[in-house]
Amino acid sequence: MTSLSRRHALAVAAAAGAGALTAPGVASAASPSPRSHRPAPTISREVFGQVDGVAVYRYTLTAVSGLTVKILTYGGIVQSVQVPDGRGRPVDIALGFATLDDYVAHNSPEAGGGVYFGALIGRYANRIANGTFTLDGATYQVPVNNNGNALHGGTVGFDKKIWTPTVEHGHDSVGLRLEYVSPDGEMGFPGTLTTQATYTLDNSDRLTLAFRATTDKATVVNLTNHTYWNLAGESSGDVYGQLLHLNADRYTPVDATQIPTGERLPVRATPMDFTRPTAIGARVARADPQLLTGTGYDLNWAVNGGGGKPTLAARAVDPRSGRTLTMWTTQPGIQFYSGNFLTGALVGTGNSAYRQGYGFALETQNFPDAPNHPDFPSSVLRPGQVYRHTTVFGLATSRL
Repeated sequence: MTSLSRRHALAVAAAAGAGALTAPGVASAASPSPRSHRPAPTISREVFGQVDGVAVYRYTLTAVSGLTVKILTYGGIVQSVQVPDGRGRPVDIALGFATLDDYVAHNSPEAGGGVYFGALIGRYANRIANGTFTLDGATYQVPVNNNGNALHGGTVGFDKKIWTPTVEHGHDSVGLRLEYVSPDGEMGFPGTLTTQATYTLDNSDRLTLAFRATTDKATVVNLTNHTYWNLAGESSGDVYGQLLHLNADRYTPVDATQIPTGERLPVRATPMDFTRPTAIGARVARADPQLLTGTGYDLNWAVNGGGGKPTLAARAVDPRSGRTLTMWTTQPGIQFYSGNFLTGALVGTGNSAYRQGYGFALETQNFPDAPNHPDFPSSVLRPGQVYRHTTVFGLATSRL
């Protein structure tokens, strides 16, 4: 067996064992480790630019392993996730831009990009059919920005806001809490929504993202993060050889405008079956109606047992480097997007053009268009209730 074949086999075996990483281990992801006597992760801040005269900061969170995460107060964007290679050199595994101007100019459909690299998404992640929903007898209209539908909160979503930062220190972790208050009526949504998104990095190489939101009027909420991953490195080429396991036996098919039909269909015997570790590119070119609609993978999977306690949702492996990304979430769905609309027009942090399939996104969230589907998990938030959503990204930096 060649060295590469052996690495591939080991990576498959590692991904197949992902189910052994269970929710109880996730619950303590942001908690101090009683066995740890190592220094706590560090956090630093620098000015990254201005938007409309308001300063934007970049925070750098660094674990003792060398894992480094850079986050902007503009859009709550994860600009980069750097992991050390076998020689200790940093490899960036998240797609992003080098400058704030690039994010402002290219990170949304209205700006001609529509990629949302690394951004916090809200008030409603994914799509709302025709931008319209009815709540308590009143009909609300969100500006449409994608095939006649509202995508990721409308034309000016949370990805374009400057969030207020607060640094948090733990015994074995460091965190950045970002807050944004969305006024009643913003993008057509009812209620003043106060949202906190806290990124926490610990010395077990886990990045935890915890959302908390409250409202003063009944509204709908669906929040997520839109980081694009390439475990071989953001400038390394396409991700089609990287392996993906989704802990999901069903998915929600869509119509020609990518709005869910309301069904939850089995993935078995379809290109949507990632219940076993499968190369992302193994079936992406099949003439399946769902893949043709999204020009590749751009669908929501129903996480097995999801919607409550942290549950294993996905694991991705790069066979060459052995790097892995394991995700747990409290949300019922995960949107897998295979970077179909990257055209080569955008240049990333490594000064390489991002082409189709150069990164993939795994967005933990409620189901798309849930406000218009009573059988989907409810996205309604009322006064006195608290929206909570936690996703843990486990990043294995060791090499096979």
